[in-house]
Amino acid sequence: MTEFEFKLPLAQTPLDRDYKLRDQLNWTSEVLNVPSTKLLPMSNQKVLLHQDGALRFVESGRVTTAQYVYLGKETDSGSAVVLAILGDAEAHELEPDEGNWHELRKSGLGLSPDEASIFTQALSLANWHASHQFCPTCGASTESIRAGWVRRCTADGRELFPRTDPAIIVAVIDEQDRILMGSQGVWEENRFSILAGFVEPGESLTAAVKREMFEEAGVHVSDIRYLGSQAWPFPYSLMLGFTARYAGGDAIPDGEEIVKLRWFSRGELRAEAASLKLPGRLSIARAIIEHWLGSPLETEV
Repeated sequence: MTEFEFKLPLAQTPLDRDYKLRDQLNWTSEVLNVPSTKLLPMSNQKVLLHQDGALRFVESGRVTTAQYVYLGKETDSGSAVVLAILGDAEAHELEPDEGNWHELRKSGLGLSPDEASIFTQALSLANWHASHQFCPTCGASTESIRAGWVRRCTADGRELFPRTDPAIIVAVIDEQDRILMGSQGVWEENRFSILAGFVEPGESLTAAVKREMFEEAGVHVSDIRYLGSQAWPFPYSLMLGFTARYAGGDAIPDGEEIVKLRWFSRGELRAEAASLKLPGRLSIARAIIEHWLGSPLETEV
């Protein structure tokens, strides 16, 4: 494999998560009243950006009915960073132009690695709060406690914690040093990526790699090597990247999730990159592909 620096754009750690402050009942008055605190408004998974592409933080007085989540404090400046999850009405009052609200997938590339990671953390937590409004045991409503890091059932006191769904993503390399890429049935024509899948209960990461590659592509793999990981907040996954060597089997798509499979040489991928729809630069898939390729791919995203 050609060596190329392996960089993950959403794997930075710009914040000290400052977990001890989460136990303070009056944390909002203590944090929001500090002038240096940075408040990140979010509405429907979108945030505001400055004209230069940087995250647009606002003063705490600009919003009043938000659901707050304490993200931590910046490791360099010590400033607190707080997520403010807004309803539609307050988001419109803060910024009525919908074109000024930006999604991570489309606008994250313009952010610095630190700000992209803050956006990722905030989005993961916002998605978790949105999908855990009710207790899975009794169906009663839940409330946010511990600075937004726990939800508690209002009926029986059961506590729910933010979840992270681990998923493996793998560059399978054959004896000719080609990479295996597939296309899902729900994707547009000519979109390809390396293969991935969720880790099942009671399963190790290497077992998940072997199972998913066989289930989706009918291939056996060996020499599984971990590359790195980054959060992928759609809705709250952790993507764990691997390489593996092809060890046998016919590369046949499962016909359900994967409908096309193809082995690419480096020359073929470089020659066809402009016409292929490849994973975006924020994704770990793109980082793994370029790591194998040995150089960046010149595409629009």
